[in-house]
Amino acid sequence: MESMTIRHSGVKTALALLLLTFSAWSAAAPAATPAQEDPGNEAMARMIVQKADEVRFPADSFQVDVAITTTTNGDNPDVHKYRVLSKGNTNSVVMVTEPASERGQIILMKGRDLWIFMPEVSQPIRLALSQRLTGQVANGDLARANFAADYNPKLLRSEKIGDDSYFVLELIGVDRGVTYQRVLYWVREKDSWPYRAEFYSLSNRLLKTCKYENYQTMEGRKRPTRLVMEDALRGGEQSVLEYGSMKLRDLPDKIFTKDYLKKLD
Repeated sequence: MESMTIRHSGVKTALALLLLTFSAWSAAAPAATPAQEDPGNEAMARMIVQKADEVRFPADSFQVDVAITTTTNGDNPDVHKYRVLSKGNTNSVVMVTEPASERGQIILMKGRDLWIFMPEVSQPIRLALSQRLTGQVANGDLARANFAADYNPKLLRSEKIGDDSYFVLELIGVDRGVTYQRVLYWVREKDSWPYRAEFYSLSNRLLKTCKYENYQTMEGRKRPTRLVMEDALRGGEQSVLEYGSMKLRDLPDKIFTKDYLKKLD
């Protein structure tokens, strides 16, 4: 009987020591953060987004012409044409070339700051990246195409579409100044080609969808030359962006200043 009491007491003592050790370890261990839970996910997601950015546009300074055709419920199409000068995907100038009534309007982007110069107004006017440029196209869709810098990415899953596998990523805006607050982004696994994007508001409402199509060789690699953006709220409105005449250009920093806008042609 005395032996059983001693053994029982020893078991209780051992259990108590185990509990104390576990409690001390739990208190000392830092709380897990999403990055700590899976740091490899974030690093891989950033790499995927960066490579997809490089597919869309060169990292060097370049010029490209863009035609945007918007149709609404079968009405006559509205066509706007632009020439974009971009340096490092952080600074850009967007010049309206058509229609003639808007020719001379120029948008300047430096980082995520945006201004528009209009010939009839003496001072440039501040704009938001999220403001509508034309049809379903926001200012940021044309002036800034830097998903890697504007969003914190997370790899959600891999998805099979037809014969190809795609990464599906969630992109969350680094602040409220980005074009969209949340993006779902499909990127083909084998070559980092963007395939599709869904753009969401701050309240997580789907605003529009985009498809990246008609890959053609421009400045040394295959790039999407046709983007189809569709209104997800009302339906019936579609804007098609067609890119052409891309060429690398040496663009000095002075071009990307408000004082220089009037000198551009």
